[in-house]
Amino acid sequence: MQHLEFHQDHYHAGLTWGRMLAEQDLYLLDHVPFPLTEERRRFAQACLPHCQRFFPAILEEAKGVAHGQRCPVEDLYTVLLTLYAMPPICHCSCFAYCGGQILLGRNSDFLPALEENNKNVLYHLPNVTFMGHTTSFLQMEDGLNQHGLAIGLTALAARQPQPGLHGGLVLRLLLERCTGVEDALSLLSVLPQSSAHTLTLADTTGAIALVECSPQRCAVHRSTGAPYLWATNVFCSPEMQPYALHPADDWFSAQRYQTLETALGQLSPRLDVSQAQGLLAGQYGFLCQYDRAQGKDTVWSVLYDLGQGRIYRAEGNPSRTPFALDPRFPFAVG
Repeated sequence: MQHLEFHQDHYHAGLTWGRMLAEQDLYLLDHVPFPLTEERRRFAQACLPHCQRFFPAILEEAKGVAHGQRCPVEDLYTVLLTLYAMPPICHCSCFAYCGGQILLGRNSDFLPALEENNKNVLYHLPNVTFMGHTTSFLQMEDGLNQHGLAIGLTALAARQPQPGLHGGLVLRLLLERCTGVEDALSLLSVLPQSSAHTLTLADTTGAIALVECSPQRCAVHRSTGAPYLWATNVFCSPEMQPYALHPADDWFSAQRYQTLETALGQLSPRLDVSQAQGLLAGQYGFLCQYDRAQGKDTVWSVLYDLGQGRIYRAEGNPSRTPFALDPRFPFAVG
């Protein structure tokens, strides 16, 4: 996993990273795992006005990357704005817990052939500091900001993608703009979204929520009767069923969902950091035990301990890679 840290505004953070890659003779457009078809270009153009309205800073960062790479910014926009709305998508697992501990855990399941591009990024922007992880660039798939808001993404295939912001851009926007779960839910209610995904949220007050999102509608779930929520790559509420496709190969999504449901029920109300790491590592049922030879694996796992102000990360499959404490990012606790 690559580790990056920026102490700049959006444009100059992008420019620094683009130049850094170019100095190593690495060019992003040479490593995009899908063709930049005319369909993708049209979809990106349709998404652009929504991004300009709600998240113009990310377009400035992409422009900085393009200038550092000396490549057409329109090509980078095409890559950035069509992720998740079009294949390939990640297959991940996430949970939030607010019992004696306040925890958010996430496994990132993706293509091991691309894992050398996975990134842990610490941004010190003028108005916010946050840490995130991504299989791509600029968008984030899980993260935590200075206010103690943590968010994790799981992706689905949208039945009808529509122009807007996809899940990875939405997640990053929430980290940059919001101070807690309620603030994030308020912003989510007005954002046009292009992809199907879930967002699991937790903050240091102990608030947790799960949002099932599609371009057509969203459903917000609260913890009632049990101090936990969980998600894989399925919509579980009846009203969201028409808005996602369920491919034949969904990377054992239903099995992972059942593992989380059963294990959290057994471990609650005394789930601790060690048990949460064990859950992510597959010690309580199938969650990350892929056959890597088939081109599938958990490529990182992260546990945000919001009560104690700690971040633990396994930079590889957690069944084989130990979790390590990342001490670089102090954030608000309690």
